[in-house]
Amino acid sequence: MTTPTTTGSTHRVSPVFELGELRQVFDSGRTRPLSWRLEQLAAIEALCDEQEPAIAAALASDLGRPPVEAWLGDIASTKGEAAYARKHLKKWVRRRRQPLPVAQLPARGWVQYDPLGTVLVIGPWNYPFYLSIGPLVAAIAAGNCAVLKPSELAPATSALLADLVPKYLDGQAIRVVEGEASTTQNLIEQGFDHILFTGGTEIGRKIMAAAAPTLTPVTLELGGKSPVIVTRDADLDVAARRVAWVKLMNSGQTCIAPDYVLADREVVDAFTAKVVDNIAAFRAQEVDGGQRIVNERQFNRLQGLIGSTSGTIVAGGGCDAESLRIAPTVIRDPAPNDPVMADEIFGPILPILGVERTEDAVAFVNSRPKPLALYVFTESQARGRQLVDAIPSGGAVINHVAMHCLVPQLPFGGVGASGIGQYHGRWGFEALSHRRAVLAKYAKPDLKLSYPPYTDGAIKILRKLF
Repeated sequence: MTTPTTTGSTHRVSPVFELGELRQVFDSGRTRPLSWRLEQLAAIEALCDEQEPAIAAALASDLGRPPVEAWLGDIASTKGEAAYARKHLKKWVRRRRQPLPVAQLPARGWVQYDPLGTVLVIGPWNYPFYLSIGPLVAAIAAGNCAVLKPSELAPATSALLADLVPKYLDGQAIRVVEGEASTTQNLIEQGFDHILFTGGTEIGRKIMAAAAPTLTPVTLELGGKSPVIVTRDADLDVAARRVAWVKLMNSGQTCIAPDYVLADREVVDAFTAKVVDNIAAFRAQEVDGGQRIVNERQFNRLQGLIGSTSGTIVAGGGCDAESLRIAPTVIRDPAPNDPVMADEIFGPILPILGVERTEDAVAFVNSRPKPLALYVFTESQARGRQLVDAIPSGGAVINHVAMHCLVPQLPFGGVGASGIGQYHGRWGFEALSHRRAVLAKYAKPDLKLSYPPYTDGAIKILRKLF
């Protein structure tokens, strides 16, 4: 079944989903064994290997993404998450013995990781394969049943997931449900045991509000204006190359893309020139104008940011409404209250501002909502750590951009307005597990002084014990 979208494209709507059916599957114990989890994770790896051409084709259809970026941004990263979880899961699921106070002896205490039950994964459109299957890795590793709701704004990838997931994974325990926002609302209202949402901050607020009536806990992977700080001692060639590379990826439509740069006045002109040169070099291979903006609404928003800026456009600025493509645009020194400096840009626009001192950059960033990521370029590792410690953010990278997202050993998530909760690797396994405390006591000894009526002597002993 297809339903017209507001942009004139079509998307499929899944049959009505009932959470009760999935709960029955979970209650049967189907997803608890380690063997089941390992089989599903291996199947995700196989899916990434065997279906790379189909995945790349869907991403090209939805976003105009070239095959190499489809592999790097969606396929390799997904396979890496699944492979890492599969290799370490046996260790993660072990019970962890805990020491006990003398008053509780003889006894044993441990922490065990139980599956939550049913998990709803709500995927975004910008990396619609990775940010759908990646969270699914965590849900599977923890032994949960899961529902995957892909974004309707990436219809080709959504349809591909609906087709491939049942072929590779356990179709009784893992479902794909397609549809618009009303479908997502219906799913949330059914009361899952956990929701993991990736998307914008405003929609994240709505997801959290919709989950509140059923007291469903949420992990929100949101966005924010992730700043880059370039100190006067930074390697400008490396900094400009790395900033330009990640900013151009997916036409800037990446939640951890560099949103704006604060560069020391002594180096800001040289840094800007190097960014512009790198953008030109990276675009030299493009034959069709690069990746497009996801839809007309986002295109118009970005075009408006360029047209209304108080800064100086030093590169780019061109917009093609017919193809929904915007030339990579560098803007120098927009006012702090400029529209381009207000909300997350999520497009190929890079404001670069000069600052007199690094301390001014710290104050500027900390006067705004906490970002999803912080990027610092400096030759001094000590200075880099000082800046990381001085500026709260979801994650941080010194002398690179966005690479922390590709490290499953590190937790990924936001803070404040940029998100709630973390996942990836063991962190995802724990986020979608119930960390359960268990105390195993013995029937003997059974000290009668523990029970009323209490004598004065018994109370004295109990006060010493407890």
